Amino acid sequence: MVDVSTIIVSYNTAHLLGEAVGKLQTASQGLSVECIFVDNASSDQSAAYIQQHFPHDVLIENTHNVGFGRANNQALAHAHGRYVLLLNTDAFVSPDTLQKTVAYMDQNPRCGILGVRLEGADGGLQPCARFFPTPWNLFVQRTGLNKLFPSTQLVDDMDWDHASVRECDWVVGCYYLVRKEVIDQVGLFDPRYFLYFEEVDHCFAAKKAGWKVVFYPHTTVVHLGGESAKSSGAITKSGKQLSALQVESEILYMRKNHGLHGLLLDIGLSLLADAVQTAKHLLRPSRWHQLSSGTKHAQLFLQLCIKTRLGTKPTR
Repeated sequence: MVDVSTIIVSYNTAHLLGEAVGKLQTASQGLSVECIFVDNASSDQSAAYIQQHFPHDVLIENTHNVGFGRANNQALAHAHGRYVLLLNTDAFVSPDTLQKTVAYMDQNPRCGILGVRLEGADGGLQPCARFFPTPWNLFVQRTGLNKLFPSTQLVDDMDWDHASVRECDWVVGCYYLVRKEVIDQVGLFDPRYFLYFEEVDHCFAAKKAGWKVVFYPHTTVVHLGGESAKSSGAITKSGKQLSALQVESEILYMRKNHGLHGLLLDIGLSLLADAVQTAKHLLRPSRWHQLSSGTKHAQLFLQLCIKTRLGTKPTR
């Protein structure tokens, strides 16, 4: 039996594939691991690189970019492992990562999804065990009012011990180890999400079904972040994310998991947060050049609410 089915979605990251897969192979010692590649119509010869260097692995070639979640879903038909590992091409595992995480899940049968300690190339700690987004905690985070509301659990709260195993709401999809039983019960990713929020939504469904989501800190994965997004458009400074895709996924997530009332609350608080940010910039002449940022975000948010029919239909 295969221990781990690793799914790697490639989109214009041929320059990273060799290192990412090489480190995965080194970490696979003692385990039966298969690789399934999905190329999202890369223009940098990623598919050709995979065919040349990993000819014995499965490769699915898409004629157009179907998005991260849908591409991972495509690979499930070829997955035979007890566990399914979603691994980004810009995520480099340590030599002990697979053995330690598989062993932990073997010993803890109610652990359905597991993430690890994530660090940037500079060794800096990245957010890796997060709280579910809500209209309120997103508002507090966007406005910087967390000091006034210290009891609010921010999505990316970093003020906790990152040295201990702990349950959390959701873990990042760059190293995302899932028990096959979870996928059999709740599926993998909702295909409505083109990019972002797919792992948030999946963890929400898994926890609702009674599974635990766990942060495991005793191994590290180096995550560059934003490599595929660089070829798709302008990347925001905060989180290296594509703004329009992130906003759309937020709208879809809120409508699905918090209903119309929750989405309307999110819209109202998002617009209020943009107004607060604009007011802050007005009070500081050195930031007047940033005055349009809040207006642009509000306009984008409202446009996508209309295009998605209040979160009931994706735009792509």
